[in-house]
Amino acid sequence: MLFELSKGNWVQRLYPHYPKSAYGTPPLVMQGGDPYIRALMRTITASEANDSQPYTLLYGGDRAWDLSRHPNRCVRIVAGPNVGNCTTAAGRYQFLNTTWDKMAQRYHPQPSGFLFWRNYGFQPEYQDAVVYRWLSDKNAWGVDISTQLRKGRVNDVLRRLSGTWTSLGYGIETNSMSGYLPTIYQRMLKEELKKSG
Repeated sequence: MLFELSKGNWVQRLYPHYPKSAYGTPPLVMQGGDPYIRALMRTITASEANDSQPYTLLYGGDRAWDLSRHPNRCVRIVAGPNVGNCTTAAGRYQFLNTTWDKMAQRYHPQPSGFLFWRNYGFQPEYQDAVVYRWLSDKNAWGVDISTQLRKGRVNDVLRRLSGTWTSLGYGIETNSMSGYLPTIYQRMLKEELKKSG
């Protein structure tokens, strides 16, 4: 599906339950699930794609309006240890196209096509679903992330995930949000627990 910038906040129109957050990290489009994992997903967003419409965000600030698949647009990196290289980072979780392809094969709930011609839609609900299932997979991380979060080990979790999301405070590309992520996580968790009742 192709979306045009002139249409304004299309996420709000397509997903009417998608409210704005008081903390600058918009709620997830997906409904339900473990509030601890959901809060972590929103915390990752704060560091990776802190934007009012994170699902369409490309590295550098441009937008991808066709989310029928990963945009796979190579954008030159302008700062940090990888300056001069290019990145295909896109969406709420700044998935590289190769990481998206690999994780979507495992966790995407509704791929289209058949065998070698499978397509993994990159629409907001699928970005959330893939990341939620990935973070919930104990085998993928060698630890039960939800249990770690329930025990208050947010920093340990962020450290474990920083190899994938390098801006989480323990990776090679920390940013201005990195130091605030444990506090942001607590705010997001409070919202998510309230929502879950």
